[in-house]
Amino acid sequence: MMDKTVRVLMIMAAAIVICAGCQETVDSQAKLTEGRGRQRKIMSLAGQWLFRLDPQNIGEQEKWHKSIPNDRIKLPGSVPENGYGDDISVDTKWTGSIIDRSWFTDAKYEKYRQPGSVKIPFWLTPVKHYVGPAWYQKRLDIPEDWTGRRIILFLERCHWETKVWVDDIAVGARDSLCTPHVYDLSDVMTPGGHLLTIRVDNSIKYNVGVNAHSISDHTQTNWNGIIGRVELQATDKIWLSDVQVYPDVKNKLAKLHITISNSTGRDADGTLNLNAGSYNTNRTHKVAAKSVEFTTAGHQTTVIVDYHLGENMLLWDEFSPAMYKLAVSLTATAGKAVFSDQQIVTFGMRRFSTRGTQFTMNDRLTFLRGTLECCIFPLTGYPDMSVDGWLRIFRTAKAHGLNHMRFHSWCPPEAAFEAADRMGFTFQVECPAWTAVGDGKAIDKFIYDEGDRILKAYGNHPSFCMLAYGNEPGGKNQKRFLGDMVNYWKEKDPRRLYTSAAGWPIIPENQYQSDYNPRGHLWGAGLKSRFNAEQPETLTDYRSFVEKYDVPVVSHEIGQWCVYPNLKEIKKYTGVLRALNFEIVRDSLAEHHMLDQAEDFLMASGKLQAMLYKQEIESALRTPGFGGFQLLDIHDFPGQGTALVGILDAFWDSKGYIEPQEHRRYCSETVPLLRMEKRTWTTAETFRADIEIAHFGPAPLRDAVAAWSIKDTNGRKIASGEIPSLTVPLGNGIRLGNIEVPLANVASPAKLIVTVSLKDTPFTNHWDIWVYPVNLYAEVPENLLIAERLDEQVSAALEAGKKVLLMPPLDSIDSNIPAGFTSIFWNTAWTRNQPPHTLGILCNPKHPALAEFPTEFHSNWQWWDLVTKSRFMVLDKFAPRLRPIVQVIDDWNTNRKLGLLFEARIGRGKLLVCSIDLRSNLDARPVARQMLYSLLRYMESENFNPEEAPDIKLIRNLLKQ
Repeated sequence: MMDKTVRVLMIMAAAIVICAGCQETVDSQAKLTEGRGRQRKIMSLAGQWLFRLDPQNIGEQEKWHKSIPNDRIKLPGSVPENGYGDDISVDTKWTGSIIDRSWFTDAKYEKYRQPGSVKIPFWLTPVKHYVGPAWYQKRLDIPEDWTGRRIILFLERCHWETKVWVDDIAVGARDSLCTPHVYDLSDVMTPGGHLLTIRVDNSIKYNVGVNAHSISDHTQTNWNGIIGRVELQATDKIWLSDVQVYPDVKNKLAKLHITISNSTGRDADGTLNLNAGSYNTNRTHKVAAKSVEFTTAGHQTTVIVDYHLGENMLLWDEFSPAMYKLAVSLTATAGKAVFSDQQIVTFGMRRFSTRGTQFTMNDRLTFLRGTLECCIFPLTGYPDMSVDGWLRIFRTAKAHGLNHMRFHSWCPPEAAFEAADRMGFTFQVECPAWTAVGDGKAIDKFIYDEGDRILKAYGNHPSFCMLAYGNEPGGKNQKRFLGDMVNYWKEKDPRRLYTSAAGWPIIPENQYQSDYNPRGHLWGAGLKSRFNAEQPETLTDYRSFVEKYDVPVVSHEIGQWCVYPNLKEIKKYTGVLRALNFEIVRDSLAEHHMLDQAEDFLMASGKLQAMLYKQEIESALRTPGFGGFQLLDIHDFPGQGTALVGILDAFWDSKGYIEPQEHRRYCSETVPLLRMEKRTWTTAETFRADIEIAHFGPAPLRDAVAAWSIKDTNGRKIASGEIPSLTVPLGNGIRLGNIEVPLANVASPAKLIVTVSLKDTPFTNHWDIWVYPVNLYAEVPENLLIAERLDEQVSAALEAGKKVLLMPPLDSIDSNIPAGFTSIFWNTAWTRNQPPHTLGILCNPKHPALAEFPTEFHSNWQWWDLVTKSRFMVLDKFAPRLRPIVQVIDDWNTNRKLGLLFEARIGRGKLLVCSIDLRSNLDARPVARQMLYSLLRYMESENFNPEEAPDIKLIRNLLKQ
C-alpha cells in the first residue's frame, strides 16, 4: 500500500494533468515540445562547438578527447556546410559507383580535371569533401537542479558512427543511420562544468552498399555531422521510456504499450493518466480521460492499456487525416520519493491492409500513386529536419495527384513523418541498404537492428504504412534471410505491411510484392521496349502479371524518362553542392553552337517526358486489381550519371512544361481512362474506344454522369455524348461505356482531342489522336527530283537550278545513333549507353514544310512511325546557322546537332534532305504519306527558298561512301 500522503500528492499531480477538459488539456500540452514530458528539462547544445578533423584516424589513440582543438564549427550542421574538408580533385575518394569513368581519361574533360577548375559530370559537385572521423567538443555547465536526475544526450541524426566522452570517461558508441543517437550520461554528468566530446565518423562501418542513398555521394552526400535536435534532456529516475500506440479501428480503441523505466533500484507504485484529443481536422473529438495504476518490477515495466476512443472516433486517411494527441502523465513513488514524467505522442486511427491483390485503408480500396525520395537535398547535402520543409514537399506531391512516397534505401527523420501524418500521405520506409544480404556478415545484424530502431522510433505515425529491407538486394541466401525478416517484422509490429525489398525478390512471406516487370520500359530493353517497339495505343495493362499473385503488386520504379537539363537551374545551387555538371553541358552546348536552343530543348523534351509518364501511369491505373506504382521519379535524381527524370527539379520546383492540374488529370484518386487500339486513324475508319474509370476516392460516386467529346485544336466539336448515370464503385477496370464516331467527315489532316469527364466534378482526362486522308498520294512536280543518292544526276539537276528531295535508304546514312521514339531512359552514362540516346524532336510547327502535317514543336504520338523508321543525321560540321527543320535533341553528354530534315542551297538548285523512310509500305502508313505530301507541297511552293549554302561535300559525307 502507498503512504496516504504520497497518494494525495499523486492525485494532486494527476489533477494538474487532467484539468477541466481533455481538448483544452491537450492543446495546452501541445505547447510543450512533443515527445517530452512536463517535468523534463531541456538544454539545447545548438551553436558553436570546438572542432578538429582526424583524416589519419589517430584521435582515439592520442586521446583527443583530452585536448582542446582550435577550429570552430556550428551544430546542428555538417563538416562541408561549415567550410571544412578537401577540395574536389581527380583523387577524391567518392562513396558511390561511377559506371562511366570517361571523365578521368577523356580529352574533352581535361579542362574540368585541373586543380581549381574541377567539374564532375556524374553528380553534383560538393564544395568540400571529407570522409573520416571528426571531433566535436563543447564545455557545459550542468545546473544544480539537475542533481540526482537522469541525463540524456540526444543527437537526432548523425552520419555515421558516434562515440562520446564526458571529460575523461568514454560513454559508448552508436551507429544508426536512421534514428537518434541517445546516450545516458547520468553517471558522469554531475552538476558543474564538463567537457563533452563527440567523435563522428562517416567512414563506411557496415557494407550497406556504396550506392545506398543513406550514405552515397549520388544524392545526399556522405556527410559528416550532427543535424536536427542536439540537446541534453533531464528526467526523473522513473520515467516514460516508450509509448507505442496500436490502433484497433474495428473496436474503436487504441491499445497502448507504455514502457516505464526505473533506475532508482527500488520497486515503485504509481498512476498513469491518459487523455487525448483530435487535431488536424475540423471535427473536435475529446476522448474520455483514463487513469491506470501500476507497479514496477525491475528496470523496465510495460503496461498495456485499452484506451477506448468511443463512437465519435475519427479515422485517418488521405482525404481526412484526423490525428490525435495523447498525453501520458506518470506519477510514482519509490519509498518516500515522488517522481513524475510526461510524454505526448501523436497517432492516427487507421488500418492499412489488403483485400486480395489490392490495398485497403480502413477497409476501403486504395491505390498507391507514389514517387521516390532518394535523399535529394542540394542545399545542405542532408535531409531537411523541419516539418515545414517536408510539408512543402508533400503539398507539391499531392498537388500532382500523388498519395505515397517510397524512401529508397534510407529512412526520413521524424519531421517527415509528422508532415506526412498531417497531409494524409503514406510511406514505404526502407532500412538503409542496397547490398548483398543473408551471408552471415555484419550487415545482416545491422539491418535487423535498424529495423527494430525504425519501428520503435516512428511506429506510431499513421503515415508509416510499409517497410522493406532496402533496394534490390544481392546475395545467394537473400530469399531465406528476407523471408525470415518479414516474418519477424509481422510478428513484432502488425501496424503496417512488410515486403522483402524494393524490386525483388518475390517470396511467399511478403504481404505485398514490389516488382519491376509491370512497367513500360525494363532495364536493358533499349529499343525493344513497348513505347519504342510497339504502335502507340492505350490498351496495355498488367493484369496477366498481377493475376499470378494473391497479394498486391506495386510496380517498381516506373518511368525514368529523361529531360534536357534546365540550365536556368544552375543559379539555385547556393549550398554545399554545385550543379557543375550542368555547367559542363552549358559549355558543350555553346561549343556546338546551340546554346540559344537550351530552353527549347528543355521544353520539347519535357513535353515528351510528360507524355510518357502519362502513358506509364494510365497503364497502371487500367490494370484491374493492381496495388499501385512508385515513380522514379517526379523530381530529378542528381546522381548516377545525372538522371534528369523529373517533371520537377531537385528542389521540387516546376520546370515549366506541365502544371500540377494537368498532371492530376491522369494521376489522382479518380481518373477517367480510354482504351483505344491506336493513335492514328484515317477518314475511312470509325474511331472506337472504351471508356473506363479508376476510382479510389473517399466513397463511391453516386449518380455519376460521364460525358465525352471529340474536338479539333480550335475547339470545334466533332462529336460528343453522355453515358447514363450510374454509381461508380471503388476500384479500377470499371467500364462506363464506349465511343464510336465515323471519321469520314473530319477535315483532315487533323489532330483531335478526345476528352472524358465526370460531370459536376473536377475529374477529366484527354487524349490526342490524329486523322489523315485515306487516299493521299502527292504527284511529283516536273521540276522536282526525288533521289536516293547524291549521284551525278542529282548534282546535274542542282546545277541546273532544279529542286531535289534527297531521301537516302536508311542503311546508306552514315549514322550509328539508335533511332528511338522515347526520351533517354535514366541516362546513358549509368546504363552503359542503353538506347535511345536522344530526347525527342524539336521543330517549328509553323514552318511551311510542315504546313500539311499537324504537329506541335515537340514529339507526340503521331511521330512514332516516322522516328522509329529513320536515321538521325549528324550535322555538326555544317555552319552554325544551319538548323534542321526537324531537329533531334541529343543526349546532353554529347550535344550533337542532329536532324531528320534540313534544306540547303546547292549552286542554283534547292535541296531538301530527309532521313525518314517515306517510301516503304505507304499504303499502311498514313502518317508517312502525310509527311511526304506536306514536303512535296512545300517544295513546289515559293516558300521553298533555302538560305544556307553548304559545300556539297558535307552532304555527301552524311552518306556511307
